Amino acid sequence: MSDTANAPAKSSWWKGLKAEWKKIVWPSRNTLAKESAAVVIITVILGLLIKLVDLGVEQILGLILK
Repeated sequence: MSDTANAPAKSSWWKGLKAEWKKIVWPSRNTLAKESAAVVIITVILGLLIKLVDLGVEQILGLILK
C-alpha cells in the first residue's frame, strides 16, 4: 500500500479538524479563573466531607468491634 492513497483522506481530515477548531468558543481569562477556582473549592469541600464520613464510619466500627 502506498501513502499517496491515504493523502486525500488525511488532507480532508485535517481540513475538517481545522474547521471544527475554528468553531470553538474559548472562555475569557476571567471566566476560566472563576470556574477553575470553583472546581478547586468544591473538590476540597467534597474531600473534607468524605474524610468526615470516613472518620465517622471508623469510629462506629471501632465501637461495634470492641
